[in-house]
Amino acid sequence: MSAAFTCSKTFSGYPCCHRQWRHSGHCRFVHGYSRSFTLWFQAQELDPHGFVVDFSSLKQLEQRLAEQFDHTFLVNADDPLLEQWQSLHAQGALDLRVMDNVGMEASAQLVWQWANALLQQREDGRSCCWKVEARENEKNAACFEAMPPWFKAPG
Repeated sequence: MSAAFTCSKTFSGYPCCHRQWRHSGHCRFVHGYSRSFTLWFQAQELDPHGFVVDFSSLKQLEQRLAEQFDHTFLVNADDPLLEQWQSLHAQGALDLRVMDNVGMEASAQLVWQWANALLQQREDGRSCCWKVEARENEKNAACFEAMPPWFKAPG
């Protein structure tokens, strides 16, 4: 494996709730966490400022995280109570976000996709996000790890 520079950035403080309606245990009930996300970045070459990724340039990603996860209620698109959740949203009782999968594993993958879409557009393949950890609390986390196919890895 060739040498590479890496760095990580944690975004935290996103209190939201969700439910896993298919789960037979207590996870089927509405419950919440203050989610956090740690992203790992990689590059073979540093940018002109000496960074893998300039963290100050991630404001757009940070805003997207806040819009999706800050004081929101996450439900799966196939939740049988979706109409009721939508009604409560329309009444101002909750801030609904409908997702394919509200679980932490799928949330990690979603954030990985967002980060790499931003980097691909801006960096022309110089850097990428290769791993995201989605944490629901100090005890539980899930990760998604993959190299995006457009990343210019050394040959």
